[in-house]
Formats: sequence, structure tokens, C-alpha cells
Amino acid sequence: MDTIYADYSISMSEFKRNPAQVLRTAGEKPVAVLNHNRPAFYMITPKLFAAMVEDLVDHDLVELVRNRLAYEDEAIEVDIDKI
Repeated sequence: MDTIYADYSISMSEFKRNPAQVLRTAGEKPVAVLNHNRPAFYMITPKLFAAMVEDLVDHDLVELVRNRLAYEDEAIEVDIDKI
């Protein structure tokens, strides 16, 4: 059984009938569209997609900082006012 990462789900057949209505009903919540009771795809609003992308970028930056902190003892001090 697959995990569904949404509060709302709908069958592919129901989704095909009126996707705009599904979007209106869900509001800002993601919707899992199911094919044979398994998630085929998720429908999300552009606002939610943008928030997810921003979170992924933040996660990447955190990893970059952690990797660089591992080499803190090799860092060279720089005065930003002299650059």
C-alpha cells in the first residue's frame, strides 16, 4: 500500500470530469489523484509549489553551510570592507 501525502484524494475518473472543481474544493491543500487506488500524481496550487521549492532551496543551503563548517579550521579571515 502506498502512502498518500495529502488530506484529500480523488479517483482519476472523478478528476477528469471536472479538474477545476477539484482545485476549487481543495483550496490551498494538495490533492492526491488516484489510479487503481494508488497515487498517480498530486495536484497543488502554484502558491504551494513555490513554497515547496523555497523549502528545498533552503534545505540545500543548510547542507552547504554544514559542509563548509566542517572545514572551519581551514578558513581564511577576510575583511569585507577591504574587498
